[in-house]
Amino acid sequence: MPRVTIGLPVYNGQQFLEETLECLLGQTFRDFEIVISDNGSTDRTQEICRRFAGRDARIRYSRQETNQGAAWNYNQVVHLAAGQYFKWAAHDDLITPDYLEKCVAVLDGDPGLVLCCTDDQDIDVDGNPVDARRVSHIPSAERGNSPEASNRFRRLIRDDYDCEQVFGLIRRESLKKTQLILSYTDSDRTLLAELALYGRYFEIQERLFLHRQHAGSSCKANPITTGWGARVAWFDPKLRGKILFSRWRQIRELLKAIARAPLGIGEKGKCLFWLLAYNRGRIKPLFRELVQGAGMAVARLIGPGREGGNPPSSITAQQRGA
Repeated sequence: MPRVTIGLPVYNGQQFLEETLECLLGQTFRDFEIVISDNGSTDRTQEICRRFAGRDARIRYSRQETNQGAAWNYNQVVHLAAGQYFKWAAHDDLITPDYLEKCVAVLDGDPGLVLCCTDDQDIDVDGNPVDARRVSHIPSAERGNSPEASNRFRRLIRDDYDCEQVFGLIRRESLKKTQLILSYTDSDRTLLAELALYGRYFEIQERLFLHRQHAGSSCKANPITTGWGARVAWFDPKLRGKILFSRWRQIRELLKAIARAPLGIGEKGKCLFWLLAYNRGRIKPLFRELVQGAGMAVARLIGPGREGGNPPSSITAQQRGA
């Protein structure tokens, strides 16, 4: 059994995949496996993966004939993992050679931790550092390192931080107790909040994670994945065109996470209080989502093609793990 599993979900990732695999294989910590799940790529992804798998026995490659969506693919690599620790890796991101070595040492040294991540640096297509305008970054050490689970939950359900911590090194036995990634927008934030109910987070204050900014990334600012239906279809193609209420779904899933967490009634009560208190301040977007859904339903009754914001007929960009 390897100490670490790196799960790499990919769809049409030929532009950056070789560089990413070379980066992962160049880690100073050697006791790991790489599990690749190819979501029916139509470019050179399959060729690249099979070539690397033939070169290094630590790489396991599986392929789906059709695109199952990013949520399914991200979860698939978790189901295939065998390591004590698990890390998601996007096909376009990079990590420094000592990333695993430093994160493993942190988790080995504190059994109360469920996740170790590092500070991150945005890079461009050529790997050069860039100063991208992103959500203000508050270290996970401040958000997820409180000794109280309810306080960690309170800080991590908020939407005033990015979710790059999901690409940290995670204790797999704790990750498997969660819902993993579900088929709705912002489900990675829901996962981070639920995972914090099982233990603390720690962030290494070094920029060891290099986050790629490019036209085909799956960030919300990308026109390919922006819009009512397009981003939903990125998570799960079967949901294309369906009326969904992601914010309401997130509340429901967080309630379920509280219910199944191994916490006393007092801590669960605090988590419930903070969830209700936070969403009290989100009445307008919650109500707006209901209005948008109602508008789509009415448009469908009037006639086809009037819903507005329909997703494109196919997902063809190099999206992270789609």
